[in-house]
Amino acid sequence: MKKQFTLIFLLILIYGSSCSNLKTASRALQPELAISDDSLLTLTQFRTFQYFWDGAEPVSGMARERYHVDGNYPENDMNAVTTGGTGFGLMAILVGMERGFIKRTEGFNRLKHITDFLAKADRFHGAYSHWLWGETGKVKPFSQKDNGADIVETAYLFQGLLAVREYFKNGNPAEKELAEKIDKLWNEVEWNWFSKNGTEKVIYWHWSPDYGWEINHKIQGYNECIITYVLAASSPTYPVDPVVYHSGWTRNGNITTESEKYGYKLILKHDGAEEYGGPLFWAHYSYLGLNPRKIIDRYADYWELNKNQTLINWQWCTENPINYAGYSDSCWGLTAGYSPQGYSAHAPGPNRDEGVITPSGALSSFPYTPEQSMKALKYFYFNLGSKIFGKYGFYDGFHKGKNWYPQRYLAIDQGPIVVMIENYRSSLLWDLFMGAPEIRTGLERLGFSIRDNSNLNLCDDKQK
Repeated sequence: MKKQFTLIFLLILIYGSSCSNLKTASRALQPELAISDDSLLTLTQFRTFQYFWDGAEPVSGMARERYHVDGNYPENDMNAVTTGGTGFGLMAILVGMERGFIKRTEGFNRLKHITDFLAKADRFHGAYSHWLWGETGKVKPFSQKDNGADIVETAYLFQGLLAVREYFKNGNPAEKELAEKIDKLWNEVEWNWFSKNGTEKVIYWHWSPDYGWEINHKIQGYNECIITYVLAASSPTYPVDPVVYHSGWTRNGNITTESEKYGYKLILKHDGAEEYGGPLFWAHYSYLGLNPRKIIDRYADYWELNKNQTLINWQWCTENPINYAGYSDSCWGLTAGYSPQGYSAHAPGPNRDEGVITPSGALSSFPYTPEQSMKALKYFYFNLGSKIFGKYGFYDGFHKGKNWYPQRYLAIDQGPIVVMIENYRSSLLWDLFMGAPEIRTGLERLGFSIRDNSNLNLCDDKQK
């Protein structure tokens, strides 16, 4: 009954918003459409979830890499699907089921369809490429030499798949069968292959059937990739030795730093962004399932790490030293996404900030900065309104000073909004992923301490 009421209420809100949009596409949403904070979170999740539901590529059911409202795709890639973004989308579908946006059977059928498609798609030593063609499951090369396995995108995909497995593993016979199919895919990923078949003490990002290891990109911290090492250590079939984490990812312990900004310690050296920290997606992608509140190792307390990075990002936008139009304590969030110059990894600092606010930055940070993120959500929704809010939620980015408001979406920015808001509200995806027995084993192998559930409330006023 509660889920039915939620859906009815959302439909009323969406109808009201649509009527307002017909009057003028650029004005802010009017006061009469004001809703409670809790309902605004639900509306944001519902609209953004639709990117992975109605907006999915129709043959595969997977997440399109991008969606442009005007239908203009210069690279003719409308039906290119993203493996990592699909991992985020799988989690978003679980949120949709729990929030009553769709029925459990509808969600199950879509997730089964995607899993069956993935079982037939191109793989390399069990790993997937960054992009696939949604109609065929064949690789769409990211670049000439990046036409094979991308172990980081594979990690994002399996972060989502393992959450799905945990959700269904004790269900009815059909649901248990889906969990078993996911388990088979998981067990077939040769994680140790990506340390050059166990010969090196670091994981490499890419492998190509045509060019081998020529890209030669070592995955070393700190950036968005820690989930790759966690999954590689957790594999029941092809695990990496823990030395690969300590020698490779942490650079033999040299990953730590005493640097701080605005009174917040960075804790780890952010690769190429050691003064202010990197783009906010570094605090999102690996932590959609991996609960930073629960993990600590010899290098970092990962809750403090992510919270401090987010607060530095917020403070930079609040102080606005470059005097970009629109920046404030309510309009913030520097992360990777579209910019007038193309895709860019926006971050604090004079050489990284281009004046583009990406709503995903602030909205995916709800667990870390609930007050600041709520202020941003209200500003985006009530002040900017339909300039940046469309059928799949908030558009990817905007530059107020250049009057640049493109109606475009990216899967990798939409997914974290749904998932991290839900983790703030209920810890759903954190609980599912961290409940996988292999993950605890893998974390312990790497030397992590895992906090129990006591005294771990995200905040006293967590929204249910």
